[in-house]
Amino acid sequence: MHKKDCFYLGKVSKKFSFKGEVLIYLDTDEPELYENMESVFVELNKSLVPFFIEKSQLHKGDFLRVRFEDFTSEEDADQVVGCDVYLPLSMLPKLEGNKFYYHEIIGFEVEDLRLGSIGTVEGVNDSNAQPLFEITNNGTQILVPMIDDFIVKVDRANKKLILDTPEGLVDLYLS
Repeated sequence: MHKKDCFYLGKVSKKFSFKGEVLIYLDTDEPELYENMESVFVELNKSLVPFFIEKSQLHKGDFLRVRFEDFTSEEDADQVVGCDVYLPLSMLPKLEGNKFYYHEIIGFEVEDLRLGSIGTVEGVNDSNAQPLFEITNNGTQILVPMIDDFIVKVDRANKKLILDTPEGLVDLYLS
């Protein structure tokens, strides 16, 4: 399995018991969706390695207490503490309407209600407090804040993102 085919689920934060159990911090709004998994991919030495889950249960909200198959001691658990945990993209819950995952809108054509076609989504910059659409138009990068009021429609069938941006925001890049 390759990282590009997966999504980040969380991180093995610490050992939980002397029997090899660990706590995985789940980086999600709905941890209960991941309580009964059969396996996960753990990143070890820059490779994703499948780990099968013997037993798991939610622990204090955002943590999943896990016992991996063949883990019977603290030394076993030490191997994975601090490692990132991934799942295949196919396990993401389907989103409807104008909700979307960042990876699924890459390559979508962007249409502004006022300006028409303004380019293609090349990525999402979420390194700041406000995520930004990274749109490319003939070699020019356009950054548009990802604000619900700007998003008119996510047209998955036609791979199109329709926005209603305020006057001057996109015009600044195009002039």
